[in-house]
Amino acid sequence: MWPCWREKKEKEWGWAVDGDGKIEAVGLDSEIDAALQGCTFDHVIDASGQCVIPGLVDAHTHPVWEGDRVHEFAMKLAGATYMEVHAKGGGIHYTVDCVRRASLDQLYTSLDRRLTAMLTTGTTVVEAKSGYGLDLENETKMLRAIERAKREHAMTISSTYCGAHAIPKLVHFMRFGIDPDYIELISMEYHRKHGRGCNSRRGKCPDPALRELCATGELSIDNIDVFCEKGVFDTDASRRILSTGKDAGWKLNFHGDELFPMNSGELAGELGAHAVSHLENVSVAGIEAMATANTVAVLLPTTAYILRLQHPPARQMIERGVAVALGSDFNPNAYCMSMPLVMHLACVNLHLTMSEALAAATINAAASLGLSESHGSLEIGKNGDMVIINSARWEHLVYQLGCHNQLIKYVIKEGKIVHRQQ
Repeated sequence: MWPCWREKKEKEWGWAVDGDGKIEAVGLDSEIDAALQGCTFDHVIDASGQCVIPGLVDAHTHPVWEGDRVHEFAMKLAGATYMEVHAKGGGIHYTVDCVRRASLDQLYTSLDRRLTAMLTTGTTVVEAKSGYGLDLENETKMLRAIERAKREHAMTISSTYCGAHAIPKLVHFMRFGIDPDYIELISMEYHRKHGRGCNSRRGKCPDPALRELCATGELSIDNIDVFCEKGVFDTDASRRILSTGKDAGWKLNFHGDELFPMNSGELAGELGAHAVSHLENVSVAGIEAMATANTVAVLLPTTAYILRLQHPPARQMIERGVAVALGSDFNPNAYCMSMPLVMHLACVNLHLTMSEALAAATINAAASLGLSESHGSLEIGKNGDMVIINSARWEHLVYQLGCHNQLIKYVIKEGKIVHRQQ
């Protein structure tokens, strides 16, 4: 058992984290000593004159890939839109080609390195998507890399199956849209293969190997995602794919209303989605539907900034009762691993207050992943995930544009120091 820090100037305030990494006690030092009489503390951090906040939660990332797309940045600076880059063989399809050539070990090595970099900027929980495989073999390869990271890395990871991230190059289109057989494939192929969403839970899965894989839990997936967008998966196709994931017991957490209005907010309300990301073009009716369904809006200010999109109506969402969370959208298109930078952009471009940005990057982001009971705030019984800021005001984490390696003194994950200022 060890307490983490003392923060206040006039009266010393602290938290104690037990051997299981949970917060055991909160209060003045004298109160903690009284509550934990006879306990031996393995480690003490004195943070007098400094600030402590919960570990940051990155609610939307694509961290498993090979082959960067720095060459596309010049195209975007010259005015090319996301879909124009996509049409020229860039974008998601370029990354898909690189991922398909990469081994599982290569994917895991780069993922491990990125997760460690995220820790240094204060992120202790991350949502991690597949979506650059676009076939069963390579989507599974990505999910296996994420599963290995769940076991071996300090970061808490919420894994998302995003097989419906784009339409593979070789899929043929019908006259009026995507071949419905492909929608069936992308919504069912993985579930049939691994016994999730089929009848395996009722003992009816015909292949004994699939039953065994279900029982052993070789892969544990938390969410299902689809890119609900014009020219990708329309609203009807998205509904079918998400409904299949819901039947499998996964949380619905999808891309919506980014480039064009797709009624994604309304779809989220209809299906009871846990979260929708982007929402640059969400409708008023969509906002109302999300508020009614308690769907979290995961806003990604880095993407709107890089692609020069209109920003999502964050203030309107907050005023209408939608919980707003933040994510970095880390991917080859938006190469940002820093939640403090995301919080800064959210304040400047989305007009959040600094307190709103902190809530959006902690408790609300945890809620978007169904983890608010265990993460996102410093309360008794929750995980001991904390960031110690070398400043008398926590707002410096948002105010300072960059140089967070000089500001973040410690990152603590379940009571253990996983990063310290050099």
